[in-house]
Amino acid sequence: MPAPGPAATPVPGPSDPPAPEPPAPATSAPVSAPTPPPAPAPAPDPEPVAAGPRRPGDRLDSPVPGPGEEPDEPAGGPDPDAAPRPDRGPAVRCPNCRTENTPDRTLCLRCGLLLDPGPPPELPLSWWRRILGRRSRRRALPAAGTRPRRRLWRRPGLAIPLTLVILAAAVWFVRPHLSEAFDFTKDSTGTPEELRPIRVRGSSALSDHPPRDAFDTYTNRFWVPAEAGPGLGEYLEADFEEPVRMLKLVVFAGRSAKEDEFLAQARPAALTVTLRSAADELTEKRITLKDQPGQQTFDVRGSDVVRVRLAIDDVYGNGPGRRPAVAEIEFFGRR
Repeated sequence: MPAPGPAATPVPGPSDPPAPEPPAPATSAPVSAPTPPPAPAPAPDPEPVAAGPRRPGDRLDSPVPGPGEEPDEPAGGPDPDAAPRPDRGPAVRCPNCRTENTPDRTLCLRCGLLLDPGPPPELPLSWWRRILGRRSRRRALPAAGTRPRRRLWRRPGLAIPLTLVILAAAVWFVRPHLSEAFDFTKDSTGTPEELRPIRVRGSSALSDHPPRDAFDTYTNRFWVPAEAGPGLGEYLEADFEEPVRMLKLVVFAGRSAKEDEFLAQARPAALTVTLRSAADELTEKRITLKDQPGQQTFDVRGSDVVRVRLAIDDVYGNGPGRRPAVAEIEFFGRR
């Protein structure tokens, strides 16, 4: 029978609590508190990474976070548990600066241009299209490689006949005034010319002072009636070779344009001018003269005039043995 060995010493297990130490004997000396360790210094902020040079319109491969910002993804890579970002669709390129923008943007990120202006607003129809009820139709563009068909015959519409009827009615109503409008335009823009009569006559005359002396372009020869007196109703008359457009009438009253000879005879104070047209229509106008020598011009207008009569209505300086004298008469207008 074997001999017994030494007794085994028990080893405390991991779950056995340590044996309590005996309390230290109380002493009357004070115990100082332990000094805390110094706090570690804060780490300096990381310097921002400078971006490399790039041209306008180039996209960055990865956005560089600025100071105080956190990167979109951790350095270790994307979080597998994070939800996937929704696809926003293809980028919209700005037609002005060529910058790509997200599809949900309305204005360009760089220049502020309206990215999608939408269809243009429909313009209001004109009044004649609203009346006729015809809307403008946009012709579709032909497909590539095809030639559009040409329509040789067009169906007549209502617009052209209606326009012609309106124009014809307008011309019919304004026809009497068209010639006056044309004459007024020519009179305002053109220069009148002297109209020389081919025949002249008078109601009466002295043998030394016939009617032709009042139309000979000389102001020192004159016409007077045959009988002395005021000569009311006495007249001068001139005929033209062809119908003319009368514009101006020039009268030199008295026997001469000189001051000392002007008062030697009576002078007409008022004349009645009668214009006779080629259609035998009469136009009368009364003019009043000043008692002074020299030229006096009057606005006397008439169309297709073939004859002019000037009758004496009143006189200046009448007296015994005196007669109203007219030195010169001139007509101006267009042929």
